[in-house]
Amino acid sequence: MLFQQKRMEGNNIRRNSLKAWLLAARPKTLAGAAVPVAIGAALAFTDAADYAEGTFSWIAAALCLLFAFIMQVDANFINDFFDYIKGNDDASTRLGPLRACTQGWISIDAMKRAIALATCAACAAGLPLVYYGGLEMFLIGLVCIVFCFLYTTHLSYRGLGDLLVIVFFGIVPVCITYYVQLHTCTWEVFLASLACGLVIDGLLLVNNYRDRDNDREAGKETLVVKLGEKQGGYLYLATGTAACLLGTVFCFHGHTLAFVLPFIYLLLHLYTYLKLVSIKHGKELNTCLDETARNICIYGLCVTIGVLL
Repeated sequence: MLFQQKRMEGNNIRRNSLKAWLLAARPKTLAGAAVPVAIGAALAFTDAADYAEGTFSWIAAALCLLFAFIMQVDANFINDFFDYIKGNDDASTRLGPLRACTQGWISIDAMKRAIALATCAACAAGLPLVYYGGLEMFLIGLVCIVFCFLYTTHLSYRGLGDLLVIVFFGIVPVCITYYVQLHTCTWEVFLASLACGLVIDGLLLVNNYRDRDNDREAGKETLVVKLGEKQGGYLYLATGTAACLLGTVFCFHGHTLAFVLPFIYLLLHLYTYLKLVSIKHGKELNTCLDETARNICIYGLCVTIGVLL
């Protein structure tokens, strides 16, 4: 009933209005951009004293966060545009949150311009990181932009979406945020980045679990489509569990709380998993999507606070 009400309200949104753009940007997904940067920055902040050149730069940290935010919005615009162009975003069969191009909230030409603008803005935000991290930051930024496009246009249709989330929402942002501060990376940071990527992948897994039937008909071979309903649910549970187990690395580096506190997240993750496999089908799975986004934020807070304390 609530979902139908939201659809009716969606029909009243003025085309290319500020509200339309805010919905297209998908603010709830920004947690996936903030959490890895926060974890990488917290690790760098606590380790800075161990390095001769290790003075923590808040400007560099802010630039990493800004770049991550803009890239997330850019990825959302790209996903919205190309899913509509490919015909994989049918408003009549869609189970997830409404999309701007499909609903007509944003015109196709306006979305093209927004993608170009967001991509340029990401470059502008990331370019100063060359000063802090060296010329390799230019290459990292270029790779992020290229795969931002490849994800929606090709790779997500071949079951590689989960791998890309782990890499670009875990390994890359955590490790690079740390690297621009201290010009190095440790095993603790790498394993923390892998754990972060697994946690954030839960958001994609819920999406793909909900949309598995539509994706199968559209020829989109996500990992959940390949594995099936039951194994897809197990995979969702396994990502959160594995992330917390990887957190044992924190105990060996004096960050015991960063290992203990995320078990709060794990309990919530388990609860969401039980709800996921209980509902199984339909729009009600969007409640699991919201809970997973909340759980990601809680995980990020637990690890960040645990590292800093």
